[in-house]
Amino acid sequence: MGIAPYLHAGSLVVLHRDRYIAYYVKHSQLYKMTDEPSLGETVNRAARLLRRLADERLAPFGLSSAYLPVLTALLRCEPLSQKALTEHAGIEQPTMAATLGRMERDGVIERRSHPADRRSAHFVLTSATREKTAAIAEAVQDLSKDALAPLSAADRKKFAAMLHDVAGAVEEALAERGKP
Repeated sequence: MGIAPYLHAGSLVVLHRDRYIAYYVKHSQLYKMTDEPSLGETVNRAARLLRRLADERLAPFGLSSAYLPVLTALLRCEPLSQKALTEHAGIEQPTMAATLGRMERDGVIERRSHPADRRSAHFVLTSATREKTAAIAEAVQDLSKDALAPLSAADRKKFAAMLHDVAGAVEEALAERGKP
């Protein structure tokens, strides 16, 4: 009997084993939409797995993968305001506020008043985080090596360039719709 009795017209079912298989229900009939995962499904799966592996590798440093955009920005230029960090990371203000709160709680960053405007806060890395940056960078590099291990050196460069192009095309499509 399977899952058919529990479905209603118009519902979409995505089954996951080693890959995604999508079904669409129309007039109580189950239609298979695709055998292969879509680009979005594949990228989403890879991103989730990469994030999970990054979280495992960064845990010994008291970090999570969500901290990396902030850590990277502050290593390049500090102090930075919450607004500047939000723009760098390309995430929403409430998400950045929550991330900064967790990072501050975990002793990764410090909040400091701006010398010219005490109402404005800027963020810097703690000395403890600074001491670990070389080891953190090594862990991130090892993660990249492991994730790209199936690819040759030439294919890694091509893949990075193609992924950059895809991200740029998606950003452009969103910008055309007024959604940065």
